[in-house]
Amino acid sequence: MKHLRTFSSLDRKKRFREMDTTHYELIVIGGGITGAGIALDAATRGMSVLLLEMQDFASGTSSRSTKLVHGGLRYLKQFEVGMVAEVGKERAVVYENGPHVTTPEWMLLPIHQGGTFGKFSTSIGLMVYDFLAGVKRGERRSMLSSEETLKREPLLKRDGLKGGGYYVEYRTDDARLTLEVMKEAAARGANVFNYVKAESLNYDANGRITGVTARDMLDGEVRQVTGSQIVNASGPWVDRVREMDKSKKGKMLQLTKGVHLVIDQSKFPLRQAVYFDTPDGRMVFAIPRDGKTYVGTTDTVYKADPARPFITIQDRDYILKAISYMFPDIKLSPSDVESGWAGVRPLILEEGKSPSEISRKDEIWESPSGLITIAGGKLTGYRKMAETVVDLVAKRLQERGGKSYGAGITRELPISGGKVGGSAQFPDYVRIQADQGAALGIERKLAEQWAKMYGSNVAELFRLAGEEAAGTGAQEEAEALPLSVLVPLRYAIEHEMAVKPVDFFIRRTGSLLFNIEWTKRWKEPVIDYMASLLGWSNDEKEMYTLELQEELARAEHAAPSEESGLEAAAASASKLSS
Repeated sequence: MKHLRTFSSLDRKKRFREMDTTHYELIVIGGGITGAGIALDAATRGMSVLLLEMQDFASGTSSRSTKLVHGGLRYLKQFEVGMVAEVGKERAVVYENGPHVTTPEWMLLPIHQGGTFGKFSTSIGLMVYDFLAGVKRGERRSMLSSEETLKREPLLKRDGLKGGGYYVEYRTDDARLTLEVMKEAAARGANVFNYVKAESLNYDANGRITGVTARDMLDGEVRQVTGSQIVNASGPWVDRVREMDKSKKGKMLQLTKGVHLVIDQSKFPLRQAVYFDTPDGRMVFAIPRDGKTYVGTTDTVYKADPARPFITIQDRDYILKAISYMFPDIKLSPSDVESGWAGVRPLILEEGKSPSEISRKDEIWESPSGLITIAGGKLTGYRKMAETVVDLVAKRLQERGGKSYGAGITRELPISGGKVGGSAQFPDYVRIQADQGAALGIERKLAEQWAKMYGSNVAELFRLAGEEAAGTGAQEEAEALPLSVLVPLRYAIEHEMAVKPVDFFIRRTGSLLFNIEWTKRWKEPVIDYMASLLGWSNDEKEMYTLELQEELARAEHAAPSEESGLEAAAASASKLSS
C-alpha cells in the first residue's frame, strides 16, 4: 500500500505549493462524505487523486445530518424498494469497516391510533425491511405490546398507544466518518486539501475540461492544476460548479433544510431512541447520546446561503411542539435547548413534491466538457455511490488511452481507525486498549474513551500523551491544557488537518454540538495553543476567535428569520466576546 501523503496541518502549505507539479488522473471537487468516498475508491485502484474542499472537510451536509447510517424505512412507504435494499445493505458495510464511528442503535417506533404506521403495516414493513436490508439475525425486528413499548420508553404518549415496532438503526458521528474515509484516502496516496477552492475550471481548445484554478482560502495563494477527469461532488454547491461549466441544464438541485436540537438529559431523560409521528404527519427522531437527547429533523425548502443555514424560531418551535406531542410529560421551553444545528440536503428537484416527498436517490450527470457530477443520495450509500462514479471515471480514462483499472475494493476495506478485527471484535479491542493506556499512566476511563472514538488510531494518541508526560510536547501556554484536551487537539492538527478552532470543536470532537460547556471552558487555551503552533498573526487569531464565537452563538440561539440570522448570531457573538 502506498503511503504518499500526510494528513497534517503542519505541512499543508508546503503540499499546496507543490500540488501543481503533478498531473492528476482524477480531481475531486468537494470534501464531504461523497467526495471522500470517491477519493478513497480511486486511490485504492491506483489513480493519482487530488481532492479540494473550499471549507473544512464535512463542513456542509456531512456534519449536519441526523447522524444515522440508516436504511430508510420510510422510503418503503414511497415504494422505493431498490433504495431501501441498497442502503440497507450498505449500512452494514459502513459499520463493519468503521465500528469506531458507527454503533447499532435499537429504535422504537411507537404505533398510535391514527398515526403514520398501523400495527399490521409496521410489522409487514419491518419484516420486508429486514429482508431487503439483509439484517443479521440478532438485529431483526420485533413487535411490542403497548405495555412492552412503555417499558422501553415510559415518556411516550399513552393515549391511543397500540404497541410498537423495535428495530435496529446505526448511529454515527457523520463528520468523523467523513474524516476517517478521507484519512484512509490520504494514506493510500490521495492529495487532499481543506480550505482550497476550485475557483474556476480550465478547458482546452476543444472545450474539454483539463483542470482547475485552485485558491487557498486561508491566504489567497493560487495554483493551476491539471487533471484527466474532474468530478463535481460538491453537495449543495453542485449546481454552482455546473454553472461554471456552463452545463446547468435539465435536472437541478432542490435544497431543503433540516434542523436538530440538543437538550440535556436532565430536562429530557429519554432512555431509548424513538422514531415518532409529528402533529403534521411527518416523522422525526429523538436519540439519546452522551448525556444529551437530540431531536430532528425538519424538512423545508431552503434558498439562502448553503454554507450558513440558521435555526429559526419557527424551526425550534416546530421541534419543541413535536416533542410535546409525543412526550406530553416533558415540559420544555426554548431556554432548555442547549445547542443545535441546521444542515442543507442537496436533493434532485421533483416538481410538485413537498421536501419530505422528494427522493433521496443519487444521479450522475456528464456534461459536454467531460465534467462528471454526482448529486443527491444519502450518507448511508456513500461507498456505493463512490464506486459507481469511479467505475465511470475508470471507463473514461481507458477510452482516452489510459491504463485499465480493476474493480473497486472498498466493500471490505476498513477505513482509518477501523482496523480492529471487525465489528464483533471491537468491544474486546477497546478493553485491551484501555488496559494498555492505563499501563502507560493514562487514566483508564480516558484511554477507553479514546479507543472508542479513534479506533485503531488510538496508539498515536497514546504516543502523543507519552510525549506530553515526558515534557517533549509543544505546550507553552499560561493555562496548561489537560491531556484530555491537549492530546486530541494535537492529533487533530497533526493527523486530521484541523486548521481553525471551529474545525476542532465542531468536526473533530463534536463538542460544540454535544458538550457546549466543554467548548466554552477550553476555547481560549485551545486558541492560544493553535496560534502558537500554527504561527498565526494577531489578525488571524482575532478572526478565528470571532468565527468560533459566532458558531457558538449560532448553536445556542435561534434567529427569527433566515435574513436576520447572521445579524442575530453576530450580535450574540459580540456579547460573548465582551
